Amino acid sequence: MTITYDITAVGHAIVDVLAPSDEAFLARHDLPKGAMTLIDSHRALSLSDAMAESEMASGGSAGNTISGAASFGATCAYVGKVAHDTMGEFFAHDLRKMGVEFRTPVLHDDPTPTGRCLINVTADGQRTMATFLGAAALVAPKDLDEDIIKASQITYLEGYLFDTPSGRETFAKASQIARSAGRKTAITLSDGFVVNRWREDLLAFIDRHIDVVFANESELLALFQTDDFFKALGWLRTKADLAFITRSEQGSVVAKMDDTHTIKAAHCDQVVDTTGAGDSYAAGVLFGLTQGLHVTACAELGSLAAAEVIGHYGPRAQVSLKALATEKGLI
Repeated sequence: MTITYDITAVGHAIVDVLAPSDEAFLARHDLPKGAMTLIDSHRALSLSDAMAESEMASGGSAGNTISGAASFGATCAYVGKVAHDTMGEFFAHDLRKMGVEFRTPVLHDDPTPTGRCLINVTADGQRTMATFLGAAALVAPKDLDEDIIKASQITYLEGYLFDTPSGRETFAKASQIARSAGRKTAITLSDGFVVNRWREDLLAFIDRHIDVVFANESELLALFQTDDFFKALGWLRTKADLAFITRSEQGSVVAKMDDTHTIKAAHCDQVVDTTGAGDSYAAGVLFGLTQGLHVTACAELGSLAAAEVIGHYGPRAQVSLKALATEKGLI
């Protein structure tokens, strides 16, 4: 089948609700700083009422990545579940205006609302997330469009989905479809809590189904239960062909076969909100890979995208990443 799409992403379709916060608020509401906590609908309502004045932005880890990749100029598609409600329409509109193909059937005849992530951002730019998955958790194998995946260079999987049985089944089917067509697969580990819950299953899944792994340093260490970064990186090499590991202000590390490359973090005048930084990094890398760029150039594009998104509130770029990368001489 002819390649029609550069990247298809599968993930939780979430609308982000962002507000400034302080340490006392996090403690008062038992929210672990910098982490993601799953909450039910009742807690979502009470927490939303308690938060400071907020703004809404389409989010979801893979949704952020695919939006960023489209901003670079990639041809993209997305699989994720929203309800037939205002937030669902908001999410779909944001993706489609970026030119992303979004065909997943909307959830009808079910009271479950579109998922939302309540994000409290402290003065140091750290985001603390409380997520009500709602319809996002109901994405299932039947939602996959086989023709789109077969026509995509890379199918990118959001690790958060590994938390649900239907998500794991969707991952397995998506990977099988992609591999049967000779395409590449990628996964982001998403969160240390996800890794700790599903470590053995994730390792087995990566070993069998994944070509490219994205993670931050803490997720990598959790995956191999060690404090030694380079030892963990060496073990990951035995599981995946290619890995991109972010290390905050230390930049990122690319591991390919016997080669390791360290990439500096791109400059950011002021860190305002780290929401979406890793997602944007993955967007730049994935775009670079589909264009046949060297892995270090891919990582530099990822660093550029991450630096742009942490300089403002919200998880997605506010300028054309293609224009920004062209200005910096990266493409």
